[in-house]
Formats: sequence, structure tokens, C-alpha cells
Amino acid sequence: MKTNLPKFYAITDRKRYSPDFLQTVEEILKKGVKILQIREKDLPPDKLFNLVKQVKKLTDAYNAKLIVNDRLDVAVLAGADGVHLPSKSIPIAEVKKSFPNLIVGKSCHSIEEVKEAEKQGAYYVFLSPVFFVEGKGKPIGIETLKQAVKETNIPIYALGGITKENLKSVLDTGVFGVASIRLFLDKDKNLNLNNLQ
Repeated sequence: MKTNLPKFYAITDRKRYSPDFLQTVEEILKKGVKILQIREKDLPPDKLFNLVKQVKKLTDAYNAKLIVNDRLDVAVLAGADGVHLPSKSIPIAEVKKSFPNLIVGKSCHSIEEVKEAEKQGAYYVFLSPVFFVEGKGKPIGIETLKQAVKETNIPIYALGGITKENLKSVLDTGVFGVASIRLFLDKDKNLNLNNLQ
């Protein structure tokens, strides 16, 4: 399955997006990121809903897609483009049946999980962690990423420990795209995503 999803996928983190969350979102969108996930697990539903509504105005202005992590209710009610489901979550097929226009992504940590998500009809998956990230378990590495690309047809976003130094080696696996928090916060003016799309 191939979709019209963009190659670079930003994930939010309020602790890193300080002092001004919305300003940081806009800076990331200006860099050429065309899909952004609100992943603020500690926010209560009312605050998360308000944040998604605010960010939606920005993603609309930059013609980018907005995804909400885990909270299907908030994604639907706030008018987001999609929902990203954690590895242990509600069935993809059920979400698609009730909300056929919603982009549904899934977090995976092995090739088997990628295959299962593909079978269930996910639009894309995250496969992580590619490299070491504190508290995220054993890295899957570049070879497993290559293997997953070879054995499946679903768009795979590589996630976990990706920096501008190892970005090329990740993209060289043939992976559909890259998802990250830190990569898109890089102040390096040479990191022009538009040249890499």
C-alpha cells in the first residue's frame, strides 16, 4: 500500500518545544515538514483538545496533516487528519470502519508487528527504535529496517535516535520516511528537508 503521505513526520514534545509551543510548531512546518503528530500523553483531554484545535489552524495554513497520538476521541472531535495508535491499542479495523476518512497509523517494534499492522489495514507504521534511545529498549538497527522494507508494502517511518549524521544511512534502507522529535528541532540551516523530500 502506498499513500500520499509525506516523507518527514514530526512528533511533538512540550518539554522540548519550549518556551513557545505554537511558535516551535510553526518553525518546524516552515522547514518543510508536512505531517505532525501531537503526542502529549500527560495532558488532560480538555487541554489536549484545545491544543489540537490551535495546532490544526497552523497545519491547515501550511497544508500539512495533523495526527493525534492514541486519543481517537480527541482526533475526531478536534478535526485532526488522523490518529496514531500505540502497539497495544484498539483494533485498526474498528477505527477504519467507524471513521473511514481518518489516517490510522500504528507503532511497531518488530517486522512481525509491521506485517500484522499491514494486514489490519494501517495507513503507515512507525518501526522503532532504530538506534539507541534511553528507556526505549533494544535498537532494531539498520539491517532489520532494510528487511522490514523488503518484506512489506506498507509505508514505514523509521523512528528512534535519528540525527542529521545518520539520516542518510536510514533513508538508504529504502524506508518510506523518518519520524522524529529532535531531528526537526535542529537549528542547522543546512538541514533543508525540501531538498530531501
